[in-house]
Amino acid sequence: MNARTSSRIAALGASALLFVAACGGQEESSGGDSLSGEVVTDGSSTVGPLTTVAGEFFKEEQSGVNVSVATSGTGGGFEKFCQGSTDISNASRPIDEEEAAICKKEGVEYVELRVATDALTVVTSSENDFVDCLTTEELNTIWAPEAEGKITTWSQVNPEFPDEPLELYGPGTDSGTFDYFTDEINGEEGASRSDYNASEDDNVLVQGVSGSPNALGYFGYTYYEENSDSLKAITIDSGDGCIEPSPETAADGTYTPLARPLFVYVSTKAYADEPQVAGFVDFYVENNAKIAEAAQYIPLNDDQSSELEEAAGALESAS
Repeated sequence: MNARTSSRIAALGASALLFVAACGGQEESSGGDSLSGEVVTDGSSTVGPLTTVAGEFFKEEQSGVNVSVATSGTGGGFEKFCQGSTDISNASRPIDEEEAAICKKEGVEYVELRVATDALTVVTSSENDFVDCLTTEELNTIWAPEAEGKITTWSQVNPEFPDEPLELYGPGTDSGTFDYFTDEINGEEGASRSDYNASEDDNVLVQGVSGSPNALGYFGYTYYEENSDSLKAITIDSGDGCIEPSPETAADGTYTPLARPLFVYVSTKAYADEPQVAGFVDFYVENNAKIAEAAQYIPLNDDQSSELEEAAGALESAS
């Protein structure tokens, strides 16, 4: 568990108590049985904290169950999931064809559950005083593969910007955030310049960007929100004016193209064979909105919530 997740859980201690009280102060799961054992998850560093909070809330009802959350990135998580090493894979993008083929080869069947929405956020330091909005074309100018070694100053992006060095920070190549951003901004998943400061730990990215007014980076909205005292969110113009990232703009579809769905992938075998996994997943689905709000994520809208319930029903049927 990283420092960010630890601080979030500590801050949510009171919220957890209120959450359990709102659910009736139950000591047992909805099934009425006391559960124990491990629920093993890995994957996206964006989705990881959401699953961590769900696990903490679930533990208030089922103290014998431990939900472990590792963050090796969406791609790294799918690699372990398709090997049968985890019960749940946290993902900030859908599983791709190659990953799905590996799962099929290894006999790992799964159901995809959309659990929240994110506004992928482009950020600079709060000390930056020359950029408030970037167009998607300018983002492409900065991050396209052909920019490597060539686009090195802010003035090369826009002549109205100062002739200052461009210091870039972003997720590593195993990250679903990297996959999503490169696909939407550069037109191909994985297409990116490589001469930037890369890390799978978003806390490292936060520290890097906040440390220089010439820095620019991108990661999930909640990472920005928790560090908004030292970061500035850049509004994005994809053709209809500069739109800020927020729960409202992500939910209503105006924050394009960087609003994105967040998922968990559940092994049908683990769900069928491990009561603690089934109990946790059912709890995650039944209390999804409250979990997302408490964890400072963007909850699903009504249509998306209905789709989640249908997918959960498919999971139960498949198991």
